[in-house]
Amino acid sequence: MSKDAQAVQAVLDYLNYQNRPYSSIDIFNNLHKEYGKTAIVKACESLAENRKIKEKINGKQKVYSADQSQFPDVDDTEIKAMDAKIIKLGDDVKTTTTVVQQLESEMKHWNSSISTEEAQKQLEELTSQVEEYKKKLSSLKEGGVVISEKDREAIYSARTKYAKEWRKRKRITNDILGAILEGYPNPKKQLYEEVGIETDEDYNVTPPQV
Repeated sequence: MSKDAQAVQAVLDYLNYQNRPYSSIDIFNNLHKEYGKTAIVKACESLAENRKIKEKINGKQKVYSADQSQFPDVDDTEIKAMDAKIIKLGDDVKTTTTVVQQLESEMKHWNSSISTEEAQKQLEELTSQVEEYKKKLSSLKEGGVVISEKDREAIYSARTKYAKEWRKRKRITNDILGAILEGYPNPKKQLYEEVGIETDEDYNVTPPQV
């Protein structure tokens, strides 16, 4: 069978199976572009000419559908039964979809949970940390060393540095204020209030000895 003949048969089978109207472009896309667009158009036209399918023109577009005369007549009772079945199947789909969503939610929850092996590893790490904290707590209660010699030296060094900087800045500030007060007509306290200066004495603090 040639490729064109295959396209004709494919279009006929598709329209008969779906039993609903489609344009040639729809058929081309729905057949997953297995056949060329031109081949599909020719197949539709050929089948319509041979009265194997129906052709209807809507404006500039042609729509094709299966020839309904080939299908047996269906009475009202059967149609109603089919409609009822469609409704039931629709309800079944909704129910199944809800169940699937619930299962997917549960699956995501379990996938995001840690495994038994990971939980065991975390437990071991936390147990080790607890033991370390117990040792430090015991050392604190007994008055033992809680920081290393290196850390102690770093703290004292920083204290000395900042205390010297404190004294230096206080001396510079006092020198500047002294120079201002030489030409200032009011008392020193008034100058401090006007400028908004707060002194160590206001807070009862002094630079530590180094």
